[in-house]
Amino acid sequence: MNIFYEEDGGFKVGNILTDNTTSLQVENTHGKRSKIKSANVMLRFAQPGLSEFLTQAEQVAADIDVEFLWEASPPDEFEFGTLAQEYFGHAPNPIEAAGALIRLHSSPMHFYKKGKGRYKAAPPEALKSALASVEKKRLQAELQARYTEQLSNFQMPAEFAEHLSMVLYKPDRNTIEVKALEAACAATHLSAAHLLEKCGALPSTHDYHLNKFLFENFPRGTGFPEVSVEEHPELPQAAVNAFSIDDASTTEIDDAFSVEKLPNGNWRIGVHIAAPTLGIAPNSPIDAIAAQRMSTVYMPGDKITMLPDNVVQAFTLCADKVCPALSLYVEADAETLAVVSSESRVERLHIAANLRHDTLEPLFNEETLAAGKLDYAYAPELKLLWDFAQKLEAGRGKSADNSTQQIDYTFNVENDRITIGQRLRGSPIDKVVSELMILANSMWGKLLDDHKVAGIYRTQNNGKVKMSTVAAPHQGLGVAHYAWSSSPLRRYVDLVNQRQIISVLRGAPPAYAKNDTALFAILSSFDAAYTIYSEFQRDMERYWCLRWLLQENVKHVEASVLRENLVKLANIPLIGRISSLPETPPNTKVTLEIVSVDLLDLNFDARHQANVEVAA
Repeated sequence: MNIFYEEDGGFKVGNILTDNTTSLQVENTHGKRSKIKSANVMLRFAQPGLSEFLTQAEQVAADIDVEFLWEASPPDEFEFGTLAQEYFGHAPNPIEAAGALIRLHSSPMHFYKKGKGRYKAAPPEALKSALASVEKKRLQAELQARYTEQLSNFQMPAEFAEHLSMVLYKPDRNTIEVKALEAACAATHLSAAHLLEKCGALPSTHDYHLNKFLFENFPRGTGFPEVSVEEHPELPQAAVNAFSIDDASTTEIDDAFSVEKLPNGNWRIGVHIAAPTLGIAPNSPIDAIAAQRMSTVYMPGDKITMLPDNVVQAFTLCADKVCPALSLYVEADAETLAVVSSESRVERLHIAANLRHDTLEPLFNEETLAAGKLDYAYAPELKLLWDFAQKLEAGRGKSADNSTQQIDYTFNVENDRITIGQRLRGSPIDKVVSELMILANSMWGKLLDDHKVAGIYRTQNNGKVKMSTVAAPHQGLGVAHYAWSSSPLRRYVDLVNQRQIISVLRGAPPAYAKNDTALFAILSSFDAAYTIYSEFQRDMERYWCLRWLLQENVKHVEASVLRENLVKLANIPLIGRISSLPETPPNTKVTLEIVSVDLLDLNFDARHQANVEVAA
């Protein structure tokens, strides 16, 4: 005697060797013996043989119209043999009964299993929903296959347009678009970005990188809601005329300087910082905007400002305007330029001029200073500030040795063409601005600490720089206090610190108390945003360096070995690894052949040609 039984979710056949009532010892078609429960036996039969029975039963199951079978089923729970008799119109033979059972078991949408050999027909609405779901999946599978085929042939599916940002920047692997793209990438051996570029979906490699950054950090766009600047009390006007020193593209002019001869012969040097906090109350709409952005975002040829333009224009230290300012005045000895005294004020200030790097650099530099050429506007003031800056630098314990001067690079993008310039770090312009900013930030940091008013400090210990609400030395700068306060139009931390400083000067309660949780949240958010923005700026500078190689059709270039196979190209701030570089000492000059440039991966491939000189 043979049996048709259920095991592990499927149906099998076997020959009975021993029948122990509650269990049976059976042997299957391959000679394997096993013990099964009697409750799992669906049918017993003598003919045909085991192999023929299962083949014929499966053929019967395939021929059964499941829709008709469902319509013929009773509304209540039933046993498979009963439905088989109803379907075939006669008492079914073992093969027909087994075929009906297989068909029932393989149609879970039409029939719910209720026990061994027992089922219940699905309700009409549930069946309709299940069939619709299957049809939807079938259509989606067809659509996915079409997408994959089109992408593999470098054709852009029209439906991809509205999903492009998601597919590129935050792929949802549950969507058919991403599944199709991944399949096409596997077929073409290309990354998603490179494949979509070949499909014509990325007409601008620059916009690919910019849009990725915006997608992740400015999902609602870079525009501003309409805001109005609050009126602030009338301030006393300073008697001095100030001037700023900035890059030609700077619109958020945070700082300016003044020089005044005192009756006692000493000099009074003013460091004047724009005071937007006078018109931006804590938790106001403008403050919320600045707190969300945390900083202006910089990139070659463009920027995303922290504050709306009307707010910037209300407080930027623009020439021929009288602007509110937070001013630090230091009295410097006429002969030694040592700081004799200092005071801070909140005032209005006339800005006489905005000096720009590109026009000032040829006039105000180490060569013209050494030659005593002072035949340009503000030359005497700049000469004094230069001497004072050197005094400040020495006072911080820093060497004025310029033998190891680093180079800073400037990027100018115009009409989609890049010009990369060089400026020596520590040039007179740089030193004047940086030393006076360090002076202001350190003195105002000390002011906050002395008055036990909370602030956000930038500290350095054992080479590690971090932001902190606790005052501590900045060893790299050689100052006991350092609180960013000199760029309140561009950095939210500076704006927060300015609020605190002005509260001290006015004897008013500070906006943030010691251990204020809001201050810790600002510090954390700023640190995260500033890191992301700085990384984006570096990436975009790298992008434009690669664009410069293509623009200038550079085929051969000189480079310096930094370490192992890492090199820096001459004249532009581009670093890369050269796999063909032989073992070469650091600082060795080499020539490279540019093989390829990848603007999507922000990388280039180059081949080592020769060593120009061996490092000493």
